[in-house]
Parts: sequence; C-alpha cells; structure tokens
Amino acid sequence: MSRAGREFLHTPGPTHVPDRVLNAMNRQPMDLIDPRLIDMTFACFDDLKRVFRTDGTVFLYAANGHGGWEAVLSNLFQPGDAVLLPETGTFAMAWGEHARTLQLDVRFLPGDWRQAIEPAALEEALRADTSHSIKGVLAVQTDTATGVTSDIEGYRRAIDAAGHPALLVVDTIASLAAAPFEMDAWGVDAAIGASQKALMSPPGLSFVAAGPRALESAQKNERPRVYWDWGLRSQKEFYRRFCGTPPEHLIFALREALDMVAEQGLEAILARHVRLAGAVHRAVETWSSEGTLSFNAVVPEQRSVSVTTIRVAEGIDAEEIRSYAREQLSVALGGGLGKLEGLAFRIGHMGDVNAPMLLGCLGAIETTLIAMGIPHGAGGLRAAVEHLAKTGAAANGDAPAARREETVEASGR
Repeated sequence: MSRAGREFLHTPGPTHVPDRVLNAMNRQPMDLIDPRLIDMTFACFDDLKRVFRTDGTVFLYAANGHGGWEAVLSNLFQPGDAVLLPETGTFAMAWGEHARTLQLDVRFLPGDWRQAIEPAALEEALRADTSHSIKGVLAVQTDTATGVTSDIEGYRRAIDAAGHPALLVVDTIASLAAAPFEMDAWGVDAAIGASQKALMSPPGLSFVAAGPRALESAQKNERPRVYWDWGLRSQKEFYRRFCGTPPEHLIFALREALDMVAEQGLEAILARHVRLAGAVHRAVETWSSEGTLSFNAVVPEQRSVSVTTIRVAEGIDAEEIRSYAREQLSVALGGGLGKLEGLAFRIGHMGDVNAPMLLGCLGAIETTLIAMGIPHGAGGLRAAVEHLAKTGAAANGDAPAARREETVEASGR
C-alpha cells in the first residue's frame, strides 16, 4: 500500500541512514588494490580510533555486533577461561551465552534489568577471585534492550582497586558516538562497535578497537581461528584486513558517515544526544503519571541517551502500541526483548536524529495512546517541546563553524 510522506524509523538499530550516506553507496565497486580504496579504508580505521578515543588498533569486520563479540572472544580467551559479565539486560546475557558456546566459563553478576551493576559489586567479585581465574570482565555500556547505561570508568577503578589482572572488554554497540566513551583514558582493553546505530550507516559492519594488553593476549592465545584473527588481519597485504574481499559499499557508507561526524564534531554530537534524550525522558515522565507507563531504567542517571525502554502496565499489550504506530502513523518503534517481551516498547533516539524528527515520533506515540484509549498523563509532547526550547538552539546538532573546521582538519580532510 502506498503511503504519503516518509516513514519514521525510531528503532534502536538499525537507525535512520542519512541520504548522503545512502548516496555514497550508489557507485560501482573498485579494484581490490585501487589506492583510492586502500586510502579510504585506512582513513576509516584512523577516524574510528578517534571515535573510540584510543591510540590502539582498529579491526573492521563484515559482520553485525555479534561478530564483534566473537572477534574479541576468540582472540582474547581460550576454552576454559573464565569471564565475568555484569547482567544489565538481554545483550549482556546473550554475549555470555555466546561466550559459553565458545567453551568459556561464564559467570554473571546478577541484576534486575532495571539498573546497572554497581562498581562496588564488581570489585567484591574480583577480590573473591583470589586465584585470578577470571580472565576478562565483559561489560555492555548501554544494553539496548533495557535502556540501562553502566559506569565503565567505575568498572576500571573497581578492577584496579581489587588488584585484579582481568581484561576490561566493553560492548559500545548502542553507545559509541552517542554517549561519552574514553577507551584509553578509562583503561578499556578492547571495545566493540557496529555501523547500524549512532554511526548512521547500514547494518553489516562491526569494529573492534584493541589496546596493548588485548593485543598481547591475542598474540599468546592458541585458540584456532582464521576469519576473526587479529594477527592475520595485521599482515601487510591489504586484503588481509578483511580476510578476503572488503565490504566495499559498506566502507563507502561508513566513510561518508565518519565525514559527517567530523563535520559536526563529536562533542556536539554527544551534546545533541543528551538534549534529545532529555526531551524523550520529559515526555515519558509526563505520560507515566497515570501509572500505565513507566521507565524501565529506574535510576535517572543510568537512562541511556541512545534508547528509552518504556514498560506498560498489566493488561496493556506493548506490541499493539507498536503495531498502531507503525501501521497507522508510519512510525517504527522497538519492541521488548527477553524478559521484557510484550511488556515494553522502545524509542530509539541515536544517530542522525534531530528535534523535529524526534517530536514527530513522540507526537505519534501520544496519538497512539489517545487512539487506543490508554490512560496517560496529558502533555508529554508539550513537555518535550518545552525541554527543547529551554535547552537552546542547534536542534540539528551542528557544531559551531570553528569547531567544524577544527574537527575536519584533525580528520585529515
């Protein structure tokens, strides 16, 4: 059925892909050893290092985020190694199950999926591991299912306070280029990202940033591996970087998206995400006053700037809310995952999103609640508008001209 206007994509991945990123893929492939392709790819590696805030090594895979998980697991850990995961939601649990399938000894710090695991709990668990059998702490910075963001910097302090040698490995898939992440300054040993979230690109690329301790561990690791192997991907021949043919069109897209990051400035992008998330949170606070809707993340400071997970009261079907918004109003929302299946819906507000786009999404949700007769506090959309009005202009997240020039110059273009 033909519909007027554009569809609004507000799932927490894949996210809206800018037209200029889509247009960058509208070209023929290049020869595998074309110097232009090689230069473009290495520029992507360099710019990803700037986004991760690291001087480490970046690896790029034709894979989704789960491929990034397997890359770090297969390079850093051998069968039988123990890893510890703070349980913050579906993706923390799924990463643990992935590790268990690869024959790791998986241990969880149990959580209720509504708040982050405190660094003190991690420190206590590591102090109890007197034999240092735990080889890695696997932490999800923002769990996309629950909307909970964890204190990664605090986790490093906890590891150090316990005097424990475990590697700190962080999933930044739903937070990279949306929330602050300082890989080197926070002492993160390896981090994972993906193209389809705040980096505004089509699904299909994952990236891993590895610091010195991670690279050393990988070099000593005797686990058999080929496609994921960092050693093979560091060899001189360009094709080794991808274990064969590079995903050229996804690289074209990523190059354009990284240009947009450079033009806007990472600091301005992070500020935009805070501002837009604040608008969503004001709306949800207002809607929640009738008791039918509520934040899944109960600690305000832990609520993600990327995605907001909204629980519904008993008797309300979250999937019906999603269906009405999608079919009647052309707004796609995320659904509840794992323990939250059918009990929550999610608003994605990361990547190439500005204030008008977000207000359209919130207006559609408020329309849905009214149309479906779901009791809710009136004025959620107005609360979002007032927040945006009070927090300044620059609703599109553009950096000031001086900042744009500085960032573009730093990127080498």
